[in-house]
Amino acid sequence: MDQRIEKSEAEWEEELTEAEYYILRGKGTERAFTSDLLGNKEVGTYVCAACQLPLFESKTKFKSGTGWPSFYQPINQINVAESSDRSYGMIRTEVLCARCDGHLGHVFPDGPAPTGLRYCINGIALDFKKEEE
Repeated sequence: MDQRIEKSEAEWEEELTEAEYYILRGKGTERAFTSDLLGNKEVGTYVCAACQLPLFESKTKFKSGTGWPSFYQPINQINVAESSDRSYGMIRTEVLCARCDGHLGHVFPDGPAPTGLRYCINGIALDFKKEEE
């Protein structure tokens, strides 16, 4: 992973769109089935919308039926951090960008092989970089 990025909340608010700030810094959740990336089938890399750190490869994306882009594993464990999330009376594992601490979504133990994991990620928290041909 590249060097950590630390900015004030005012700097993040200035750089990100209102929706990106709500998700990435405010730990919000976009409405299900609203992400342009949900049906994306192109080959490439999904990167953090805030700092552009590579997070997921398109080959690990799968249709989960949940309404959010889902992946069965990150590019590597260094780029994605996890934290315990006890909000809303639930215990979940939050997924964060390891470089800028941006909230991405959550990981659940109900995904497909080979990992059995489902990284349920807010599309607003991601940018897609199409693979060059």
